[in-house]
Amino acid sequence: MISIPTHTLNDDTNLPALGLGTYPMSEGEAERAVSGALGLGYRLVDTATNYSNETGVGLGLTRSGVPREEVVVTTKLPGRHHGYEETLASFEDSRRRLGLEYVDLYLIHWPLPRLDRYVDSWRAMIKLREDGLVRSIGVSNFTAEHLERLEKETGVLPAVNQVELHPFFPQDELRAFHTAKGILTESWTPLGRGKGLLDDPAVIAVAEDLGVTPGQVVLRWHTQLGAVPIPKSSNPERQRQNLDVFGFELDPAQMTAVAERTHRRLGGDPEVHEEF
Repeated sequence: MISIPTHTLNDDTNLPALGLGTYPMSEGEAERAVSGALGLGYRLVDTATNYSNETGVGLGLTRSGVPREEVVVTTKLPGRHHGYEETLASFEDSRRRLGLEYVDLYLIHWPLPRLDRYVDSWRAMIKLREDGLVRSIGVSNFTAEHLERLEKETGVLPAVNQVELHPFFPQDELRAFHTAKGILTESWTPLGRGKGLLDDPAVIAVAEDLGVTPGQVVLRWHTQLGAVPIPKSSNPERQRQNLDVFGFELDPAQMTAVAERTHRRLGGDPEVHEEF
């Protein structure tokens, strides 16, 4: 079983340096994938209300036999439930589907600035943490301006901001802001969503030099940036490969080569994207 390093968050809890993504898995696929991944050594699992697989994730955790306290379970608040009371109710629904007494990391999935209710949701999440129902609270797809507003209006910064991050879109400025504020960066779409990253000649060359796969090179790039990638896979061998990235290092030239390309966003722009 592969051992994974951890990061200490700004609330003194720990987060594994790599996790399992579950989008877009069905309930049954999520149950099988989570159970198998935990057996390989994964200890961070990421889901969301809008993934419609929280029940499967919870069943996978139970099926794995891994002690509950060893696993960090993340889920996310959907846009349609922004607001103080709505957030509290939505969390209870997520907790019920997961079959858990508490959730380790709860995130606001998208800021939806047009609705202008994410600060109200953040206040509810602070209460959930104070009540012991959530260990850590964070956000997803927030810009530096959104984060500054949370700090200004509540005095509480997120422990995590999960954002689109990959060599096509390395988010240098936002990662620097996170570092300055003590916020951990998590990476969604860490392998570039099948847009050719793993077939890139520069990535392949680094992989050949190191005797690893292109996917392992890219995931190692994330971990050396200090970000936490959450690659999705239900294939046991691919899960094992994705986790096995802590026994080698990219040198500075290789780190540069992996991300030396035209940078572009593959997902939604947080300033305008709306996902309810």
